[in-house]
Amino acid sequence: MRIFNHPIFTRHHHAFLKLLTFRILMVFAYQIMAVAVGWHIYEITRDPLALGLVGLAEVIPYFACALFAGHAVDHYYSRRFFGTLAAVTLGINALTLTAIAMGLIGNSDNASLWIYGSIMLTGVERAFIAPSYNSLFALILPREEYAKASGISSAVFQAGLIIGPALGGLLIGFGSKTAAYSLAALLCAGAAIVMRSIKITEPPLAVDSPPVFTSIAQGLRFVYSNQIVLGALSLDMFAVLFGGAVAMLPAFIQDIYHYGPEGLGILRAAPAVGAIMTGIWLTRHPINLHAGRWLLASVAGFGLCIIGFGLSTYIWTACALLALSGVFDGVSVVMRTTILQLATPDNMRGRVSAINGIFIGSSNELGAFESGVAARLLGLIPSVIFGGMMTLTIVGITAKFAPKLRKLELHQLH
Repeated sequence: MRIFNHPIFTRHHHAFLKLLTFRILMVFAYQIMAVAVGWHIYEITRDPLALGLVGLAEVIPYFACALFAGHAVDHYYSRRFFGTLAAVTLGINALTLTAIAMGLIGNSDNASLWIYGSIMLTGVERAFIAPSYNSLFALILPREEYAKASGISSAVFQAGLIIGPALGGLLIGFGSKTAAYSLAALLCAGAAIVMRSIKITEPPLAVDSPPVFTSIAQGLRFVYSNQIVLGALSLDMFAVLFGGAVAMLPAFIQDIYHYGPEGLGILRAAPAVGAIMTGIWLTRHPINLHAGRWLLASVAGFGLCIIGFGLSTYIWTACALLALSGVFDGVSVVMRTTILQLATPDNMRGRVSAINGIFIGSSNELGAFESGVAARLLGLIPSVIFGGMMTLTIVGITAKFAPKLRKLELHQLH
């Protein structure tokens, strides 16, 4: 692929390539598990709200651990240690789900409870992934390469979002849930090995680190006092919270389109098809002018695609709209990532990444819960349309109350 001929790979190729390998292996594992869990839960319950509860089960421990994880990455041990810890923890979770699928843990009456309990462990490991990855990203690369490297990183991430769900759906359709969970465990083991093999000199940790709550408060004050950072995080958080329709895909597949798990894998992968194309394009043509306007416009486009998806009645129309939503989402992800990398001081990357994870990462799970509740109250299709309309509303509010973000040019952050 031309992306791997990029100068970044020749100048910093060993450490950066290994970091990207770690990321894509973790994304593969997580996405395969997500497809399998969604199918597993809906197969047991036939209730859209049960799909939303999967997100809630993950986000509660994530909220509880994220800020402490950011503090730990900034002040204790090494970034590689915590990245390895996250991979091992996710692998343990995959093995637990394998045992549940095989009937070694739980029974037909309480299998869903065991699945929710296992998913809670995923929330713990996810708290450490972003702070570890973003801190190592900044150590490996010079600042002038952040924008292009963010495009490469986004493309790799989105490749995982394409292959992971598709592979998960195929494994379930032609194999079993046990096969899907088992492969996820193997991928986690590979990610742990790759992370430990990264050779990089990490800066010495402070001898006298501040108390944990003081450290967390410093990170929170930085984010909430910076209109550009706070605006970018809030925009994406609320857009994903209300505009995410992925959690409801098992219900759409089975009740609207009448397809099997293969169709679920295709629809889950569709947004990433658009996003990876965007990421590859942005590695060659990074956005430097009118960054704030591009960010706002891309989130608005995402909301319009979600409304169109809710109105679609054919699976291939839905697939095309989800792919287009991925194009818009790809732009917003690269822009937000670049803004955060450029605006964050080196000694705060772990904490700011953790706060970013709470804003963005947890919004996926809270969005899943919101979608489940809205589907129960409004109906499946109206709930998705409502979410897209709320996304457009959030864009308008952000444009009005965060003028520094709306007028942002990236050169202002260098």
